[in-house]
Amino acid sequence: MTDPILDRRGALALLGGIALAPLAHAQAFTPGQPIKVLIGVPAGGTQDVLTRAIAHEVRDSLGPLVVDNRSGAAGRIAVEAVKNAAPDGRTLLLGTASMMTMFPSAYRNLSYDPIKDFVPIVNAARFELALTVHKDVPANTLAEFITWARGQGDKLSFASYGAGTPSHFLGEMLNRAAGLKMTHVAYRGSTPARQDLMGGTVPVYFDTVGGAQQMLTTGRAKVLATSGDKRSPLMPSLPTFVEAGYKDVIATAWFAYYAPQKTPQPIVDKLRAEFTRAVQSREVRQQLLQNGMYPVGDGPEPLVKTMREDTARWGGIMRAVNFQAND
Repeated sequence: MTDPILDRRGALALLGGIALAPLAHAQAFTPGQPIKVLIGVPAGGTQDVLTRAIAHEVRDSLGPLVVDNRSGAAGRIAVEAVKNAAPDGRTLLLGTASMMTMFPSAYRNLSYDPIKDFVPIVNAARFELALTVHKDVPANTLAEFITWARGQGDKLSFASYGAGTPSHFLGEMLNRAAGLKMTHVAYRGSTPARQDLMGGTVPVYFDTVGGAQQMLTTGRAKVLATSGDKRSPLMPSLPTFVEAGYKDVIATAWFAYYAPQKTPQPIVDKLRAEFTRAVQSREVRQQLLQNGMYPVGDGPEPLVKTMREDTARWGGIMRAVNFQAND
């Protein structure tokens, strides 16, 4: 005679298995379907270079990575779109130091929490910035530039690739350290800022080292200093601001990939393993170095630590210059 209690237990176990089957299937990562990577600036910049290099390395293991440039609102449109995307591993964010560590202090009503609303995949690359000027600026060294800029008073403007970014605050730090009065002009990404610098619309731009290198080859720009704590291996002949006596004028930034919060752990693990492998590959490393970036490959714990430290550092600088972005 069949035990009714055992029958009920068996039925419950069967029903539980049926109920869990869709969940297990939903959490399985099926390679081959496109993965969309949202980038918060127009096409053509270093973020595109990084993502396309990684895409080449992971296409067999993950499927195609599709770059989706969602510029506007200083990149916040892209961040918001990924925050609200389905947590299935098919929509990712290329987060910048600006989006993830500077905007929390820059905007009063930021619509996302960089740590609570996203799952870190990998910190892919870091980079330094460079003081770049139009070819007709009468300065060939940082010291000559400072002397000339002081004489311009508040008539001199400098470009950044976005308000509330390392590019912006490197200019503000130099203003404070060297007694300058340059006026900030924010652009929607690096590409239009470079075009205007080379065209003479704006005389000064704090670009990435890689972008500065590209402009240097055109003969329409000069590069005078870099922003790391030591000389850039990509431009070893150029001094840093620190070498010139401006010890607090240091700015480095990074690019990291994120998934929406609640993305299942097996999917996160698969993405993390493949993206990390790609960043550490010889081909991607070469691509990054050629474009002024250094491969990193940090996982979630060091990335979150970097985020917290940078948030505190940039927040202090913004308070010092009394900066508040327009919401």
